[in-house]
Amino acid sequence: MDKANIIYGIRPVIEAIKSNITIEKVLLQDNLKSVLVQELKFELKKEKIRTQYVPVERLNRVVKGNHQGVIAYISAIKYANLEDVLNDLTENNNIPFFLILDKITDVRNLGAIARTAAAANVDAIIIPSQGSAAINEDAVKTSAGGLLKIPIIKTDNLKTTIHTLHQEGIITICATEKAKQNYTSLDYTKPLAIILGSEDKGIENDLLNIAKEHVAIPIKGEIASLNVSVAAGILIYEVLRQKK
Repeated sequence: MDKANIIYGIRPVIEAIKSNITIEKVLLQDNLKSVLVQELKFELKKEKIRTQYVPVERLNRVVKGNHQGVIAYISAIKYANLEDVLNDLTENNNIPFFLILDKITDVRNLGAIARTAAAANVDAIIIPSQGSAAINEDAVKTSAGGLLKIPIIKTDNLKTTIHTLHQEGIITICATEKAKQNYTSLDYTKPLAIILGSEDKGIENDLLNIAKEHVAIPIKGEIASLNVSVAAGILIYEVLRQKK
């Protein structure tokens, strides 16, 4: 791990949080107790920063020195705000085209999707605050810089965000092998957001239930499903094909 991508020590991490540095996650040593640790935990909870409680050996493998029981991983990107993105699209009279990634956990899949999305000029990628792959150097590298060129929106509640998109007239489309409708049968020229699910579980039922449309990519062979980044590429370029 590049030391430029981490902060360690209780007070430096607290100050980083208060300075609005975007932190991907924090490793915190088990059973740490002090007034300063309580302040750190308060800040972590207030800012809803993903925190993992780990043994000191885990921390020692990352930092050779006095980490004081805490290591923070700095995000490789600055996250965008959904309202700001929507306002920009409205001002420029652009038809919104979003991707919603429901707990994509593989960094390579996340990077590959972002690379295709950036190449196709997707307006933004929306991810949940918890349960997704970290947007780190590996993700940025896999995306060929795509993660630095496309707005990434992090949300605490995908369901609430989807309701917001519906209120803005944006249609949500779930890509799932369970759907009966072929992906080519929809009109993708309207404002839309395509939802793609995790590698192992697919799209959460709550999101399937509130999405406006469900589509499947036909599978002719004996493989049950496509890799999520491949599915994303097929759907993204169907949108582009229809918009020409």
